[in-house]
Amino acid sequence: MRLWLLGAVLFGTSTAAAPAPLRWGADGQGGAPYVFQDPMDPTRLIGFEVELADLLAKRMGTISKPVAGPWDKLLELLARGDFDIALNGIEVAAEKKRVALLSRPYFAAAEVLTIRRGDASAPRTLEALKGKRVGTLPGSLAERIAQRFEADVRTYEGGQDEIYDDLKLGRTDAVLLDEVIARYYGELDEVFETVRGDFGVVDYAIAARLDDQPRIDELNRALDGLIADGSLRTLYERWGLWTPATAKLLGDADATPRHPALEYDRWKAAVGHLPPFWERVRTRYPAYLPLFAKGAGLTVLTSLAAMLLAIGLGILLAVGRRFGPRLVRVVCVAYIEFFRGTPLLVQLTMIYFGLPELGLKLDPFFAGVLALGLNYAAAEAENYRAGLESVPRGQFEASQVLGLSTFQTLRFVVGPQAVRISIPPMTNDFIALLKDSSLVSIVTLTELTKTYTTLANSTRDHLGLGILVALCYLLVGLPFARLARVVEARFARHLKRETA
Repeated sequence: MRLWLLGAVLFGTSTAAAPAPLRWGADGQGGAPYVFQDPMDPTRLIGFEVELADLLAKRMGTISKPVAGPWDKLLELLARGDFDIALNGIEVAAEKKRVALLSRPYFAAAEVLTIRRGDASAPRTLEALKGKRVGTLPGSLAERIAQRFEADVRTYEGGQDEIYDDLKLGRTDAVLLDEVIARYYGELDEVFETVRGDFGVVDYAIAARLDDQPRIDELNRALDGLIADGSLRTLYERWGLWTPATAKLLGDADATPRHPALEYDRWKAAVGHLPPFWERVRTRYPAYLPLFAKGAGLTVLTSLAAMLLAIGLGILLAVGRRFGPRLVRVVCVAYIEFFRGTPLLVQLTMIYFGLPELGLKLDPFFAGVLALGLNYAAAEAENYRAGLESVPRGQFEASQVLGLSTFQTLRFVVGPQAVRISIPPMTNDFIALLKDSSLVSIVTLTELTKTYTTLANSTRDHLGLGILVALCYLLVGLPFARLARVVEARFARHLKRETA
């Protein structure tokens, strides 16, 4: 101990623990300019809020650590304790103040309308929105404004790019969103026209848990420092976000940018015009493969663990329903009907967000596995019950005559025959589970589908990357389908030898 203390004195070793990183929740699927994958280097997370988080963490004497989560669930994940703050276009609104503490606003954006250029019937005022199909983001100020003026509101959870795609295709009449989003998506395409007016202004703030006032105080001091030394203005200018609304919010009388919007120009050059498909295959897609491989690995691991749980529980349910006493049969039937008759998304939300209300907080991976396993156990139970009931009644009677117990009958006589019949539907269920595992993205897990949607929105390449992710799912599912056929054939040969 004395030698250790002497070394600490001589070499300046600190005995204090390193400060915990500032974990901040955000949704990279939303796209530019907030938080998104770099189109030119998909291994990097970039955006003006990524840089803001780094600046804040530095002033607070630590480092920032992003945590992924769906935008409309960020405050729920924050309350659950999955991260320390939510920093991703969190709008200052009364309903948000009821569930979280909000910092002083760090950014302001005017609401703008985007319409198809030359569309004489397109709305140009808020009053003209009545009855019009208007695209926007769910839970946003723009959505509330459109609803107030009786528009036919269409919300999109897949990302900002999809909102403008539907407008371009004529599926909607206008888009009402923040000015910053319109610049990065609407103004890039000559098909669109941006209509500015007195449509409202939205402020962004950082959210912390209701019991974390010291965190909010520290964030406010850090923001004040970034405003005072000009760091925040410089950041916004680089991203092309220095607007009159933001200048007014920060108390700056000069709304004219002093520096070029280098990051905006870089992003525009990367995604403003997509290269031809085969050029992307040669030059871009190889760089995306490690991310897809990582997402596929999590998908397979989650699916295998959930399927093992589903198989084990499904066997118990099938046997209990077929051979158990009346009370056990009733419980098994109730379980099966509940999990078959309610959406998997609801079950996952109840397990991840609901159980903490009862004092049970699960890790995101285990929550995803549990929800998938419990849901698919109901389907597996029905598969195994059908397999058991397909075995002729005489097999049971013959086993009883030979003095076999119910367990021995299932183990040596009925079970092998039932398994052979159950394998094909069980294989189908596993492949379906692989695809349903995409739902675990709502509990902060970045699996294969989440990886695709995030990359597609940051690069504006939905078709090419969609083909790539479809091939990934196909490659993951085919070996399991092949394995099931091999096992089924082996059972068939075994039964032929037994009956010969």
